[in-house]
Amino acid sequence: MAGLSLYFEDGHDDLDDFGFDDYGSECDGIRITAFLDAGQDNLTPLGRLEKYAFSENVFNRQIVARGLLDVLREFSDNENDFVAVMETVARMSEDGEPTVRAELMEQVPNIAMFLHESRPNFPAAFSRYLVPIVVRYLTDPNNQVRKTSQAALLVLLEQGLISKSDMESKVCPVLLDLTEPSSDDDYKIEAVAIMCKLVTMLSRDTVENLLLLRFCELCSDARLFQVRKVCAANFGEFCSIVGQEATEKLLMTKFFDLCSDSLWGIRKACAECFMIVSNSTSPEVRRTKLSPLFISLISDQSRWVRQAAFQSLGRFISTFANPSSTGLHFREDGTLRDIAKSPPEKCEPPGGSELAKTCTEMGNCQRETPAQTPPEADNSSAPVPESVSESSADTQGPGPDPADSKGDICAGQEQTCAAITQGEEGEPQRSEDTYNSFHYWRPPLPDITQDLELLQREEQEQEVPSLGSQGPATSSQIQKVLDCLQPHLDDPDVQAQVQVLSAALKAAQLENQSEEGEQEEATADSNGATVVPAPDSSPPPASPAVEPDPAESHILENADPPESPQSPPSSPLSPEESELSHEESAELIESVEEGKDSAPNQQCEEEKSKVQNVIPQQLLDQYLSMTDPARAQTVDTEITKHCAFSLPGVALTLGRQNWHCLKDTYETLATDVQWKVRRTLAFSIHELAVILGDQLTAADLVPIFNGFLKDLDEVRIGVLKHLYDFLKLLHADKRREYLYQLQEFMVTDNSRNWRFRYELAEQLILIIELYSHYDVYDYLRQIALTLCSDKVSEVRWISYKLAVEILQKLYASGAQDLGLNFINELIARFCHCPKWVGRQAFAFICQAIVEEDCMPMDQFARHLLPSLLSLSSDPVANVRVLVAKALRQSILEKAYFKDPGCAYSDELEETVMALQTDKDRDVRFFASLNPTRCVIDTAALI
Repeated sequence: MAGLSLYFEDGHDDLDDFGFDDYGSECDGIRITAFLDAGQDNLTPLGRLEKYAFSENVFNRQIVARGLLDVLREFSDNENDFVAVMETVARMSEDGEPTVRAELMEQVPNIAMFLHESRPNFPAAFSRYLVPIVVRYLTDPNNQVRKTSQAALLVLLEQGLISKSDMESKVCPVLLDLTEPSSDDDYKIEAVAIMCKLVTMLSRDTVENLLLLRFCELCSDARLFQVRKVCAANFGEFCSIVGQEATEKLLMTKFFDLCSDSLWGIRKACAECFMIVSNSTSPEVRRTKLSPLFISLISDQSRWVRQAAFQSLGRFISTFANPSSTGLHFREDGTLRDIAKSPPEKCEPPGGSELAKTCTEMGNCQRETPAQTPPEADNSSAPVPESVSESSADTQGPGPDPADSKGDICAGQEQTCAAITQGEEGEPQRSEDTYNSFHYWRPPLPDITQDLELLQREEQEQEVPSLGSQGPATSSQIQKVLDCLQPHLDDPDVQAQVQVLSAALKAAQLENQSEEGEQEEATADSNGATVVPAPDSSPPPASPAVEPDPAESHILENADPPESPQSPPSSPLSPEESELSHEESAELIESVEEGKDSAPNQQCEEEKSKVQNVIPQQLLDQYLSMTDPARAQTVDTEITKHCAFSLPGVALTLGRQNWHCLKDTYETLATDVQWKVRRTLAFSIHELAVILGDQLTAADLVPIFNGFLKDLDEVRIGVLKHLYDFLKLLHADKRREYLYQLQEFMVTDNSRNWRFRYELAEQLILIIELYSHYDVYDYLRQIALTLCSDKVSEVRWISYKLAVEILQKLYASGAQDLGLNFINELIARFCHCPKWVGRQAFAFICQAIVEEDCMPMDQFARHLLPSLLSLSSDPVANVRVLVAKALRQSILEKAYFKDPGCAYSDELEETVMALQTDKDRDVRFFASLNPTRCVIDTAALI
């Protein structure tokens, strides 16, 4: 400490008198305000504070600034002294030494908290003395002082110590001045950063009235890219504060400019905050404006921008989620639940709105119920396939209208859409907590052969002549349909239909050529004798030769249906010949398709399986491409991990009816070579199961779940942590299959990984409720006993609770014989254990059984109490401590044992008295402890 005298050149200050000799960098516990103690100068404490606060020695002033909080505590009792100290603080804030000002500013948040807690007039004192200091230091020429004041301002706002009036009248005007175009560059950049941080702590009115317009100006700052970068990084916070209207009116154009900025760092910042911005816009803006903008960021020339965009892609897609369409919504605790789902009025074909418009113009895309359908048919237990209802809806009139004859093309387009909405109209809505498998599309479809036959007979009464029933006019009609579809060849679905129709056109031309020679003979033989039944007459019996196979029904409907009874009398072919001709035509079309168009059709079918209308298709295509190995080379090596992380959110957005779009991607991720990707899926598979429902979970997730069970421990822990959440979603028969696999969790790659076994015990406690008492006894009991003997005390501690839960399950189910067997096993394994740890565990289990009321007390007294009392004389003190605790805190508090007529009351009293005189003081303490006092935890003794 000898070197300290060099700081006091005037020679008038004696450090020993005021305690400065006790202060140093290693003496944080020394009282800093020791300089206020009486010394040789005969000054008052306030005078001594004044002396050192404005001393010529910088070190003195630093000490005073650092000890201001303690000084205020010393003088807080006297109002006049308190005001004098605050005046001194205000004068010290004008010190010319930056280190003194920085020290003073570091103490301002602590002083503000002290004043808030102890001073009744805190708002006035804080606003008068401290707020001006903080505001003034925001423009301090020293960088360290400015940074300190900015940090102090954020702390004061987080604690709610600055009033709204001070923010609007003192802080915000300074920030607006510092962000003026003519302001210094360094001040401007710092002011923008602090303004963006403050916006999340201010009210919406304050932000809109004072900061919003200036923020819009700063987003277009052409001179300082640092300003634009800060604005881009905090753009989402502004949008979330000001709301949807202001975002779309003022901020959206600025966001477009920032996303197209020349600097990649600014575009990257925009990609990172894209989800927050999207949440602040309407669905229309999100789909029509933000989606193309995001696609441009994904295809950006900078790899870092593309990387940030792909990382945000899943989160951006999740903003399209709509509970009314997904059938799920979040509870307050963050868990998902099913809600009732209303069927849509109209099904839009997967090909897009243009294709839907084209089909609507043809007159056959509206789903209508035939007038002849009885009312009770709508409530049939078996769901009617959508393709059949489409064909029935086409029979609206007997006239051979060429426009109506094109309905089969539209019906083929609607099959995919009908499959998606199959379950939505199959049955009436159920309770929101009950999942109905027919509310959603799922393979395989039920056997509907009989329904098809019945509906086809009804169809023959009113069916409009289709493409195959017009004789020589068939090829011309197909050509007209092809002409209508030409403007929409960009759509994959339309391309598939064009290929099918082209093959049908060739087959029709060949058929017409072969029938030209036979037409005259057929006309002469028939001689107009063909009788056409009236529309209201009963239809003729259907020929077995023309009943289509269910697997080929869609081909027959779309290519060349059988002859309709409403055909005009001048038809050149009899019904039998027409049916045979139709069958030959269908075979010819099928052969042409297999021979020439099999590969393109297969590709189109794969593309159609990924089509949906919930989100823009380009976003989904980009998301599905994240599993492409080329992306790892050109974008990010961990892009598949980001894809796996956001997959539950994407699945929730698309809904379970569009799970087929993600199924292949999920299977690819589940077999990824990186264990981090599989680990991510394992941790979220239970959430995905809630989204998909029990049917899709059993079909698609259970095989992947089984694979995770045999994976690395890093992957298995994800499944294990949510094992109960996943198993409870399965059917009882499927759930029971996993009883045989629970034992596999006892084996780990590293035997020292005790946390794995600890997690298993926690999950088994929850899983007990999912199985019958027989299954619990046969399978879970042995696992619990093994865990109770684990080498790690933490695992044993939680396993004792598992054993208690099993015993409670057995007695609650009325299986007292199984419960007694389990009790005998506990006695043999633990009460008679040669190791004291096992005997101690028995005492703890007995106490837990009594506290949880796992069994009737008379049963406990008969089967467990004698063994517990025998441990009261155990040679190990830790065992006797647990026995004393169990007796005193739990057993003796039960009414059964308090009853004077209890047969065990005398024995219990003698045992407790013996423990109260035990040689070990801990045993005596717990045996004498009043149960009404705070219960002391003895976990450390186990």
